[in-house]
Amino acid sequence: MLPTGEHKGCRASAAGGKASCGSYAGQGDLPSEVWEKVKNHPCYSEEAHHHYARMHVAVAPACNIQCNYCNRKYDCANESRPGVVSEKISPEQAARKVLAVAANIPQLTVVGIAGPGDALANPVKSFRTFDLIATTAPDIKLCLSTNGLALPDHIDAIVRCKVDHVTITINMIDPEIGAKIYPWIFFNHRRYTGTEASRILADRQLEGLEMLAQRGVLCKVNSVMIPGVNDEHLVEVNKAVKSRGAFLHNIMPLISAPEHGTVFGLNGQRGPTAQELKALQDTCEGEINMMRHCRQCRADAVGLLGQDRSSEFTAERLMTMELKYDFETRKAYQANVEHQRAAKAAAKQEELMELAGEMSDITLLVAVATKGSGLINQHFGHANEFQVYELSTSGTKFVGHRRVDLYCQAGYGEQDRLAPTIAAIGDCHAVFVAKIGGCPKNSLINAGIEPVDQYAHEFIETSMIAWFKAYLRRVQSGEIQHVARTAMRDSAMTSVA
Repeated sequence: MLPTGEHKGCRASAAGGKASCGSYAGQGDLPSEVWEKVKNHPCYSEEAHHHYARMHVAVAPACNIQCNYCNRKYDCANESRPGVVSEKISPEQAARKVLAVAANIPQLTVVGIAGPGDALANPVKSFRTFDLIATTAPDIKLCLSTNGLALPDHIDAIVRCKVDHVTITINMIDPEIGAKIYPWIFFNHRRYTGTEASRILADRQLEGLEMLAQRGVLCKVNSVMIPGVNDEHLVEVNKAVKSRGAFLHNIMPLISAPEHGTVFGLNGQRGPTAQELKALQDTCEGEINMMRHCRQCRADAVGLLGQDRSSEFTAERLMTMELKYDFETRKAYQANVEHQRAAKAAAKQEELMELAGEMSDITLLVAVATKGSGLINQHFGHANEFQVYELSTSGTKFVGHRRVDLYCQAGYGEQDRLAPTIAAIGDCHAVFVAKIGGCPKNSLINAGIEPVDQYAHEFIETSMIAWFKAYLRRVQSGEIQHVARTAMRDSAMTSVA
């Protein structure tokens, strides 16, 4: 293994001396040059992801490794996972698409290359794309995602193109474990298999990570949690990437549905539960923060995280669009976003000051239905995911999201979808919504989950803190009894529907 490097990008925060970086960090927690890089990057800042959009351009079809959890699809509009695109495009088409998206989505701040193969297995196309975007849309941040095998060979090109955010997928540092994840790699014009392949891959990944950190490039490490394969081992991965300068660690759940056609999907390898994922993230969280708001995006994703507008910008539609890159309009729009963020932060701080006087060891989870902008602005039946927060007298902490099937279809509730939706948030004490119908409301209450709709269209965190203060008062007065909640199984929830 390589010698450890200095961990860059974090420093002790003012509150208690705990180091803070990345996903939860605010302006006061980071050096100014780092804050400028992450403040409006939806992947590197949990708070920014409520307000700013990203897009991926699918210019990199080739890959130099095979993963047992991956099956790339190049003409697919029905699956939402990495490695999938509706259409591959050229660097020139990518540059045109960026202009179209930026003109229609002024909160777009980041363009990345995330496949559908590997950005650095397609270096000519990838760096040509970055050069074109930098010329036509210079205010947009540039990112790339890579498996890291070719990374050490392209550090200078990454720096030259001013790509200052790189994501590396590192699932192991032990070749024995790696052999269970990677059937083969293709390196130096030769195919390697087994532990030899994994040893080469791990060494190259860690070498590339350290080289980027030394050049001041912010690095996020993605790790796929595979129960029974690398779940316990990811604690060691976390230590290794932290010591080599990783800025943020994103532990993601394995996606292993059989219909995706992956090796793991076809052999029955399960993914982790939301509770297992949270437990591992909690174990790994320390001086390097965990990214918990990842949506495992398609390689052609467009829009806010959790939102995909790529169908609006197909190659056919782009030919009819007027491309007008108005920098001043984009600048004004994003300035307004920052005013909204400041107002939200001030309101949250006011509520936190009152919460600071509460004495309680109660910690609980709540779910939120939101369409973005940091607001409780979605109907319960229209949510295809719920964002989950942990509440305590220390404040709020985002812990993840739970995907669900839409309960409302064409204006009517689908009763067979209600039970699994409630099961998905079964460990939550409350669910915050803009609106909710009588049937699901009663079912939630019967399941012990409080539906909260009095904060419709208000700030998420401010509302949660206000509700939590009232909850503590109800517990203290004896009006209600606090009972710890655990995850529910779908089968146990059929009666509530």
